[in-house]
Amino acid sequence: MTTDLAPILTAITAQLRRRRDRGVLPRYIAPLAAVDPRKFGLAVLEADGRMHLAGDAEEPFSIQSISKVHALTMALETVGSTLWTHVRQEPSGSAFNSITQLESEHGIPRNPFINAGAIVVTDQLITRLGRQQARHDFLAFMRSLTDDGASVRYDEAIARAEYDSGFRNVALANYMRTFGTVQNNTSAVLRQYFHQCALTMTCRQLAESGRFLMTGGRAPSRRGMAIASRTARTVAAVMMTCGHYDGSGSFAVRVGLPGKSGVGGGILAIVPGIASIAVWSPGLNEQGNSLLGTEALELLVEATGWSVLGRADAAATRPREAMHSAPPLPRRA
Repeated sequence: MTTDLAPILTAITAQLRRRRDRGVLPRYIAPLAAVDPRKFGLAVLEADGRMHLAGDAEEPFSIQSISKVHALTMALETVGSTLWTHVRQEPSGSAFNSITQLESEHGIPRNPFINAGAIVVTDQLITRLGRQQARHDFLAFMRSLTDDGASVRYDEAIARAEYDSGFRNVALANYMRTFGTVQNNTSAVLRQYFHQCALTMTCRQLAESGRFLMTGGRAPSRRGMAIASRTARTVAAVMMTCGHYDGSGSFAVRVGLPGKSGVGGGILAIVPGIASIAVWSPGLNEQGNSLLGTEALELLVEATGWSVLGRADAAATRPREAMHSAPPLPRRA
């Protein structure tokens, strides 16, 4: 049965735009702290190519850690399975910028979506491609995944702000360098890592960038390399278990989809074989994930029955108040 998405997205957008509690902006990155917290965008790309947009879905924003999905994809296609000798595939249960596990686990990050793991992925791309080529190829790859990629770009001001204030990431990189996990000059690795995070896209473009995950890698990017099905499956699996840091389990329970968040307020979520979804709301919850973005995806799943854990049709027969009986994620005051 075909679902009419337009009224669903309109209703979700209208409901969440009325919300007064919108989360907290990331104060440690000055340009992100200046974003209007009232912004809200939602885009859904269906498998048949239909795109549905609501709210501020055509406004560019900094995708931040969502770029880790694409960097991991590029690394698996470029470096191959040897990547897993430098970074593991397990949930961390710790904050995205934690350093404590590295000490007890000999400098090997738990997964490629926490900051330490993403820095290792970037280091591996530089090892294989070289510093300048890695930066060029990553941007070209991201542009190839969208239907109109010319406007996808690195925001130099955000990249510079992150480099100037990213002291904990500097510590992570240097600590891993002592174990040989990071092999290149840490300053060069971090500059590339911050540029990847500073990539700007719209919800529409971000949803398009998840097309290969939705199709299981069977469809190539529009102008670039085809993504192997094994790569797509691997990336989606890591999204499911690790995509929301120490809030990954709660997100899986509430939404039931592979997803990856960023501190810019975006979330990319995938319904295998059905849809690629991008949502943007800048305010964050206590784990650093979009507060209203998470709620929007929960509402969308309830309305459509989309879930990799089984259809959620029963939600439609429950009283509205019962749909939100589970305790919410912790929120900052």
